[in-house]
Order: sequence, then C-alpha cells, then structure tokens
Amino acid sequence: MLKYSLTENLLTERSDDYSAQAYAMGSLDKGAIIERILGMGTTVGKADVQAVLTNLEEVVVRALREGFTVNMPLFNTSFSISGVFESPMDSFDGNRHKLNINLTKGNLLREAEKSIKLEKTSAASPLPQIQEVKDSVSGTVNERLTPNGVAEVRGYNLKVDGDDRACGLWFVPENGREVKAVTLIENKPSRIIAMIPALPAGNYQVKVVTQFSTGGVQLKTPKTVVYPKTLTVQ
Repeated sequence: MLKYSLTENLLTERSDDYSAQAYAMGSLDKGAIIERILGMGTTVGKADVQAVLTNLEEVVVRALREGFTVNMPLFNTSFSISGVFESPMDSFDGNRHKLNINLTKGNLLREAEKSIKLEKTSAASPLPQIQEVKDSVSGTVNERLTPNGVAEVRGYNLKVDGDDRACGLWFVPENGREVKAVTLIENKPSRIIAMIPALPAGNYQVKVVTQFSTGGVQLKTPKTVVYPKTLTVQ
C-alpha cells in the first residue's frame, strides 16, 4: 500500500490546482532484500544468496565498463553523452563532456506500477505557529503590550510575505477593529520584531497572516494563525 496526499501546487496561479506527494512505507537495503528472499522458503543459505547478488552487481558493472548495455526484467540501461562538441573534429573532453549511464524501467517494474494500491492521507499543513510574544519595554512574555513599544513574536513559518492586503502582523482587540503593525524591524520565519501601534487599553491577541512558504514560492492564498493567549494594554 502506497500512501499519498494532495498539496497546493505553488508553481501555477490557479487556486484549485493540487499535486500529489507519495510517501514510501520505508526503504529496503541489500541486507533486507536478502532476508526477504530467505523468507520465501528458498533452499539455499544466506551466504549463497548474498554471493549471487554480489556476483550480479559485479557482472553488471563490468559489462557497463566494457561498453555493453544491460537489459533485464527489472531495468534497462543505455548510454548518453552530455555537453557541446565544437566541431566534427572535436573529441570527448572530461572537462566539457560527461558520459551518463541511464536507467529505464523493465517489464517487471512496469507491471508493478499497475498493481500498487494507493491510499489517500492528509498532508501536513504549512501553517505558521506562534510560540511566544515578548513585550520589550516591560520585559514580560505573553502578558503585556506597550503602545509604541516593540513586540518580539517567536515561532515557526512566521515571516510576513505576500502581496495580499491581509498579510501582516495584527493586534486583535476583544472589541473593535484589529490594528496592523506598520513597521517590522525584523521579519524572519522564526521571529518577527515589530513596532507596536498606539493601541487603546484593553485585551488583545496577536495574529499573523502570510503567504510565506519554506519552498521559496509564495502560497496562493494567505495562511492565518491567531495566538490564543491574551495580552493586555494598560
């Protein structure tokens, strides 16, 4: 069973465009493959299986070095040379050209593709997270906000990024309109340092709205996080 999830495709402008991400169940090395062969009830021992696989590897590598291609049920090989040759008289130069060994699927792998069952799962959301809000004037954490002072917001994926008007660091009062921080002194994924506006007295929550993505491409729609702790302006 191969699990997969759908994530927003950031490489297109469409808001309803998603791409699939496959998640392997794990990875099997040579030793694990040998154990699985033994588990099939073969009459040969572990040392014999290991010797045969090692011989197979050595024969394939030797054949490639001799210039042969290898065609097997699992995979097929071919050669190609990359780089530009300046004239018909030019020759291969290791500084300008590269010999490539290419692998393509054999019949067994093509058949395996058709028989793998898929299970859809949920993807991890790249939401920003706020861990704490420090008021630099009072020195308190998660308690107070000083108007015209400085707030330090720490967390993950916090960087304010994007052209949407909603993007920014906001101070949300219990009653009334939320106020946006105009000046960001520092704007990083792990920390935002901002000038606190001239907020009226009352209780507030801090909100971050951003199109920031760790992949380097802006999210199509902004993501929002509201810090659940209440901060007081006296």
